[in-house]
Amino acid sequence: MTTESKSGRQPIEEAQSPWYRRTRRWGQTNLTEMDPQDWDKEWWKSYWKQTRVQGVIVNAGGIVAYYPSAMKLQYRAQGLGDRDLFGEFTAEARKAGLAVLARMDINRATRDFYDAHPDWFVVDADGRPVQSNGRYFSCVNSGYYKEYIPQVLREIIERYKPEGFTDNSWTGASRSIICHCVNCRTQFMAATGHDLPAASDYNDPVYRKWIKWSYGCRIANWDLFNRVTREHGGPDCLWLGMFNADPFRPHTAFCDLKEVGERSKMMMCDHQSREPLTGFEQNAQNGFLLHSLAGWDIVIPESMSNYVRGLRTFRQGSNPPAETRMWMIEGIAGGISPWYHHIGARHEDRRQFENAPPVMQWHAENERYLYDRRPVATVGLVWSQENTEFYGRDRVEERVALPWRGFVQALTRARIAYMPVHADHIAREAAGLDVLILPDLAVLTDSQGEAIKAFVESGGSLIATGASGTLDEWGEPRQQFPLQQLTGLRPREHAPGSVSNASGSWENDEAHNYFRLPDERHPVLERFTDTAILPFGGRMRRFDSDGRLEAVATYIPSYPIYPPEFSWMREPRTDIPSLFAGDHSAGGRIVYFAGDVDRIYGLTRLPDLGDLLAEAVKWAAADRFPLRVEGPGYLDCKLYAQEGRRILHLVNLTGANANPGYMEEVLPVGPIEAAIRVDGDAPQRALLRVGGKELKPVLEDGWAKIRIDSVAMHEMIVLD
Repeated sequence: MTTESKSGRQPIEEAQSPWYRRTRRWGQTNLTEMDPQDWDKEWWKSYWKQTRVQGVIVNAGGIVAYYPSAMKLQYRAQGLGDRDLFGEFTAEARKAGLAVLARMDINRATRDFYDAHPDWFVVDADGRPVQSNGRYFSCVNSGYYKEYIPQVLREIIERYKPEGFTDNSWTGASRSIICHCVNCRTQFMAATGHDLPAASDYNDPVYRKWIKWSYGCRIANWDLFNRVTREHGGPDCLWLGMFNADPFRPHTAFCDLKEVGERSKMMMCDHQSREPLTGFEQNAQNGFLLHSLAGWDIVIPESMSNYVRGLRTFRQGSNPPAETRMWMIEGIAGGISPWYHHIGARHEDRRQFENAPPVMQWHAENERYLYDRRPVATVGLVWSQENTEFYGRDRVEERVALPWRGFVQALTRARIAYMPVHADHIAREAAGLDVLILPDLAVLTDSQGEAIKAFVESGGSLIATGASGTLDEWGEPRQQFPLQQLTGLRPREHAPGSVSNASGSWENDEAHNYFRLPDERHPVLERFTDTAILPFGGRMRRFDSDGRLEAVATYIPSYPIYPPEFSWMREPRTDIPSLFAGDHSAGGRIVYFAGDVDRIYGLTRLPDLGDLLAEAVKWAAADRFPLRVEGPGYLDCKLYAQEGRRILHLVNLTGANANPGYMEEVLPVGPIEAAIRVDGDAPQRALLRVGGKELKPVLEDGWAKIRIDSVAMHEMIVLD
């Protein structure tokens, strides 16, 4: 425990810690080129106080310079004139006691720059420069990144001494572009012995090597920039980049989240709002996933937009308050630090400045409960960059993202506490987990497969779906199925079925298939009363079985859907297993979905499929969970342990799952009954940090139980 300072404002140990440990609320004014002409510094100083920020992020240099740089080729903001806007912002922030991060954007430059250094820029196979909006993409392997940007960093450090640097475009041109500049040709040949691949083709081994090499090039620049900032700004002057926390989005920019997380003293997440198929619950998952990589002692701020985002983006319009606040609250519930984000220093739609302050103020008042804690979860949901790359290939959304999101949605909806686990970290996390889930994790390295085997053989339970474990680290079919030793299953071919009705025609019946449930039900299927079938709509894999696992449901092939007179089952019964389940000799349980239920639930959100996934997890875990929450509504439940405390976040997502659309109204739910396993501890009170009440928990058989009359947007319960 830390010692409180006499002022009561900040623990003494915390005040003496580095800035990246104690700076937890951030604000960003993403400057436009014309902001130097009418920046109202007094207003922004008052807004910093209102939002309780401890650090600010301000544009400095790169694609546009907001200070009078001595480097002639660095383009200055159109309205800068003789002013030093970055210097003015920095000076006022220092007076207010705020940390300052210099925002960069280093992946593009002007025609003048290209003309001076054509060998520093991305070119296609015909030697033509690649452009966007009148700017030329700089090559990550060129002197632009290796020589010029280090000079810019040094100049900014010497003049302004910022705490560090951020940049949401540090990874350079996207994977859709194979740069053929002399730097890339020379360095790829030296690293692999091959010429650059001619085109994007996952069947080409050279292209797959180019992918891994491209990730390494970005990490090399990350390390270079950090060496420069620390050499010239001191050991705590950090290059922090930025990145999207969705485990499948960063691959488009060659950002290896695991490698970045292992290197980071602070992680700057640029994931500004909810997106289709993910919902608000994505933001709590963002926090869990990034902390699982960097550690739970790392501060992870996230840029949270106050402008309109959705099917249409309006940079100067205000996002609906509930939309912004719910995204912020879900992030905080998952361990994210809030960071308001505005485009431009002056706005006519001033409603956006009302969005963040209530959440930022609540965060400041409850800061001691939001840090120095660890999640309590016994279910691990496994992912890896290799699976995204070499199984997802050019169909990442369908093959990888949908199965993952299907399980995320099912676990959240069932109020089951879970943790994202990188496949390389299974052995590290195994001691705290009862169940591992492989959501169509087709690509497994040998070491990852061994870690799964060790987990099960030590008594852990396993749930796997679809093609899990059938491909090696390059995405090539394995000769031996690594999960066969655990499951007794050996994959054969696919059975008919489809992920979606690709034609959009009502008469297309390709996905009109089902699961048949037997008369004698396995516990996974017991909740499905009064039906002998479950709608499915996906693909099947065929497995040969040695009998260790029981085939507890079978497959009904598709049949005509229209006209209704033709809609009758041609094959009402088959011997094709769709679901296997059984006990392992080491004491755990195994469930294997031959049908891609997780993918189809991620696509359709059909409740039966979500219930089926959740029931499989409950059975595999033998219902040994650290948390039970009963009551109406769709609640995202996150449980933490802090020294002497249990902390439970309940975020009310009822009615908030429409997308496209915006959250306009909060629908309170209740009563809610929560039971938290406390074992030998005996909490004396439950503090409701939103409702402002103190309750007496009921202690019973190792559980602390409390009843909450109503939850509006969220509640945080502190048991101590």
